[in-house]
Amino acid sequence: MTRDALQPAARGPRRLLGRIRDLMAVQEDAQKRLDRLTGIIAEETASEVCSIYLVRPSGALELSATHGLKPEAVHTTRLKAGEGLVGLVARRARPFSVEDAPGHPSFSFRPETGEEPFKSFVGVPILRGGRLVGVLTAQTRAMRPITEEEIETLQTVAMLLAEIVVSGDLVGAEAFSGLELRLSRPERFQGLALSGGLARGVAVKHEPHVRPARMVAEDAEAEEARLEDAIKRLRRSVDLLLDSGRAPMGTPSREVLEAYRMFAHDRGWLDQLREAVRAGLTAEAAVERVRNEHRARLMQARDPYFRERLHDLEDLANRLLRHLERNGAESPGQLPEGAVLIARSIGPAELLELDRRNLVGVAVEEGSQTSHAAIVAKALGIPMVGQIEGALDRIEDGDAVIVDGEFGILHARPSGEVRDTYDERIAGLAERRRVYAGLRDAPAMTRDGARITLSANAGLLVELMRLEETGAEGIGLFRTEFQFMVSDTLPRLQAQIDLYAAALDAAGGRPVVFRTLDLGGDKVAPYTRATREANPALGWRGLRMGLDRPGLTRYQLRALVHAASGRALNVLFPLITDPREFTEARDMLHQELRHAERHGHVPPSGVRIGFMLETPAIAFAPQACLAMADFVSVGANDLMQYFFAADRQNPRVADRYDPISTPALTLLKSVREACDAAAKPVNVCGELAGRPLEACVLTGLGYRSLSMAGGMIGPVKRALAGVDAARLGAWLDAAIAGGRPDVRSALLKDGENAGLPRELVDELTSI
Repeated sequence: MTRDALQPAARGPRRLLGRIRDLMAVQEDAQKRLDRLTGIIAEETASEVCSIYLVRPSGALELSATHGLKPEAVHTTRLKAGEGLVGLVARRARPFSVEDAPGHPSFSFRPETGEEPFKSFVGVPILRGGRLVGVLTAQTRAMRPITEEEIETLQTVAMLLAEIVVSGDLVGAEAFSGLELRLSRPERFQGLALSGGLARGVAVKHEPHVRPARMVAEDAEAEEARLEDAIKRLRRSVDLLLDSGRAPMGTPSREVLEAYRMFAHDRGWLDQLREAVRAGLTAEAAVERVRNEHRARLMQARDPYFRERLHDLEDLANRLLRHLERNGAESPGQLPEGAVLIARSIGPAELLELDRRNLVGVAVEEGSQTSHAAIVAKALGIPMVGQIEGALDRIEDGDAVIVDGEFGILHARPSGEVRDTYDERIAGLAERRRVYAGLRDAPAMTRDGARITLSANAGLLVELMRLEETGAEGIGLFRTEFQFMVSDTLPRLQAQIDLYAAALDAAGGRPVVFRTLDLGGDKVAPYTRATREANPALGWRGLRMGLDRPGLTRYQLRALVHAASGRALNVLFPLITDPREFTEARDMLHQELRHAERHGHVPPSGVRIGFMLETPAIAFAPQACLAMADFVSVGANDLMQYFFAADRQNPRVADRYDPISTPALTLLKSVREACDAAAKPVNVCGELAGRPLEACVLTGLGYRSLSMAGGMIGPVKRALAGVDAARLGAWLDAAIAGGRPDVRSALLKDGENAGLPRELVDELTSI
């Protein structure tokens, strides 16, 4: 007798799903129904054991129902997180099978279950929303391999089981999650600040749910036809958006939509959807199941590119669900007044499509400060917080919410006291904005008459469209890498030309400084091979990558030269550590200028070449680079992290240095003096320049050009208007000469005597 003959033939998944649907229509005790469910699964999959383990609030996996193991083990046997083969499935969030389970090193023998006679084992995760709900297992006495078809069937059942369990149809949702079904008490979620600002509004949950009533298909062929029709409409909607002009050529949002167009035609993704429908699920359930599997796997990825792709796939799945559930009437942009979007994640293209008149804030359970959506939120001036774990489970549509984008806090159903506090803060913020608006067209001047140039940093065209609002005198730093980061393929030459030309157009004759690609570290392009580095911040990034890939650098420089076409071109090279690197980069630009001339292109009206001074190697010996440069930009963020050997992306050490300290001030002053001696204009860009106190200090050190996020120009301009730069400079010189260890606190204590504006001192000392 063959090994396969020991087992009866498994039946198809459609019959199994039909039997489960019939079982759910019968009114009976929840535990009995759960036990009968395991019996049906065992029978239909030709297994001798079928068990359901559910995750308890403690994180343990509890045997909640079984067919084939000892009944007394139910609700008695619990496995710790990661324990046994069941824990292995839970930890990996993907199916696992083995022919000889007792022989596997992860096997955990529990005598109370009576499972010692059973050899083969297969387990699949029960996932909902990418989170683990439990584990579904099947076992046989015979040692036999588990086929892909069997695993596929169990995954389909697990998809249905997740919705049934969490909805409370089998066991109470309260018992499963420990949560009230409808919360009314105030909640406070501490997360991560992704985009500054404050907002009060009403919650709008952004997570299409598949209703259990629509999980099992009545007619598989009809469901497949619905799916195919929705896919066609999805493709048309993306095409229409691309052709509508809302995402102009060369913009990052267009690159994202081009990527979605590729995803919408991806054969692997479509085949997974079709297989799930053919197994007996509705089209909605198929989308949800495939999304769950992708989400569970990608959430475990450490590579930032793969985690960002998770957000893009989420966006695509949401679009497809809307086409299915609304019969094609996709209207994701419609929001009620004062809407605060609560989402697991959101893609940048979808955020750009939302009704910005009614959207006042965004809160996501995932997200990072470098995510595409966070960059877009900053550009739009929308407060956004991330890492708000559990928000979707504990917030309902229509709940009153407050988004605190300054401190990364989300308040749900806030108390009257909290509302009053935030009303005061929001009113104060609105008043400050009115003051900033009044200063918009005035030049930035210190109290003692020093003229300061304030420019904006940008990387998106939408940021340039807000240039008039900020009063910026130009773009001191245009980060070109964002276009490369959101595209699945290298942006074509014309796409780059279009973006750079649009940036020059939007600036309206004001100077724009284009920084060449600064990829590497935490900024990864999908078409470049990811390299694991022990310390990415000190690794293969910036101009190092550009010089090792000269074709990529020249490709971008050619686009910049063509885009300028009769206009001034300012090019900035990042992360110079050796004068020879700057020489090589300049030579590439000159080659492209000669190439343009040979081919009859209109050359730029003038070309200025600068370098980012952001490494100690150049900061302590800048003369050779200064001799070759037309201008300098101090990259204060990287310079400070390298100077203090503290990674600014690492929360454990990011606050372990202070740029207003004797060592940092000594370095910054020496850089400014070297630039002045070489008669080369110098600008400070980055977060340091955008903080009012630090901006005043930089002015006291002699810097007369600062570049920052557009939204910070108003606060900095207001602070500079009250500072006595000469007095502050003298105070700083004395502090540096005396080697004071407490410069920041001493400066605030001396306040106006040191030349600072009274309002700024009062504001900072009251925090």
